[in-house]
Amino acid sequence: MSGNVARDPQAGIRPAPKPSSMTREFWEGAKQSKLMLQYCRDAKKFQFYPRPVSIYTGKRNLEWREVSGKGSVYTYTVTHRGPAPFRGIAPYVIVTVDLDEGVRMMSNLVNCEPDDVRIGMRVRVCWTATGEYQFPVFEPDR
Repeated sequence: MSGNVARDPQAGIRPAPKPSSMTREFWEGAKQSKLMLQYCRDAKKFQFYPRPVSIYTGKRNLEWREVSGKGSVYTYTVTHRGPAPFRGIAPYVIVTVDLDEGVRMMSNLVNCEPDDVRIGMRVRVCWTATGEYQFPVFEPDR
């Protein structure tokens, strides 16, 4: 697991999360630079985003597990004019990442020029501060 810190142009303006009973494990892991996902013990598969039941079986046989945070860019967009509070920091890259554990996760790509992003590019999670918590973003896995 990467404990890397992102050079994130959105740091300091990204809204802090408001953990719920459903997402608390995810955000507590993030405080420690751990990417945590729900795992269905019956199907032996991960799921993201957090839910009260398995998307595979409909059962509550879920546990939280730390994952590698590595994957590849499934798709991306370069934002040139962002909404408040992100005005004035463009361009920035929004990616959908296929994690090696079999789920897709949307976030930002940092530590990479927008012109250098490619579909299929290998990435890894890194972390940016959002108040008391850290937020998972991705960077090239060189």
